[in-house]
Amino acid sequence: MSSSASAQSASAQSSGDKKSVHVVLVHGAWADGSSWSKVIALLQAQGIDAIAVQLPLTTLAGDVATVKRAIALQDGPVLLAGHSYGGAVITEAGNDPKVVGLVYVAAFAPDAGESVGSVSKPYPPAPLGAELRPDAEGFLSITPKGFAEDFAQDLPAKEVQVLWATQGPTNAAVFGTPISTAAWKTKPSWFVVADKDRAIPPELEKAEAERLKATTITLPASHLVMISQPKEVADLIEKATKSVAKR
Repeated sequence: MSSSASAQSASAQSSGDKKSVHVVLVHGAWADGSSWSKVIALLQAQGIDAIAVQLPLTTLAGDVATVKRAIALQDGPVLLAGHSYGGAVITEAGNDPKVVGLVYVAAFAPDAGESVGSVSKPYPPAPLGAELRPDAEGFLSITPKGFAEDFAQDLPAKEVQVLWATQGPTNAAVFGTPISTAAWKTKPSWFVVADKDRAIPPELEKAEAERLKATTITLPASHLVMISQPKEVADLIEKATKSVAKR
């Protein structure tokens, strides 16, 4: 490092400058990283570094490992945002010391020893469940009817068709795998409740948000709220980055 670069580094450290917060976005079941495309564009327009992972959707451990690899590549503190099943993934991956906050978007947020399946049991079955179809290997997919009526009912039909065609079949076993340590116990959380959700009971989302003591917004949206109302979701993530940057 040159003397001038060293001086600049020392000056930044002495003035208390902090590295920018990086946002890592984690998709849910039957999706991929492109489900965050609209939110990413809005965050980037605000100068926020945001990337989306591509989960294999085969095991919870494998999905957590994928997120941790993305965290390791960031050169500063990380805010994780997870949609749907991705909420369970960030609950586990968020224990990484670089993670400074968690944003749950129409998501599951289990505690230690809980799974996506177990936290859902006290609530009436979500309508989407009747439209899941397993293959011979135990991977579930959503029917066209399920996508149109229960997963993305507030999106244009042409967009729904593309989302259905590009869905990521998901190993049913991931929904029964328990969390070992819940990161939200020690890190600040934010929550987007989708009150028209037909994939996760909105009552469950509200109960989770209360249990997490999360800063919460409620939107009149389907399960794919980050696609149907990306600005509102991006605004909450932006607020979260500003909040953790001050800590």
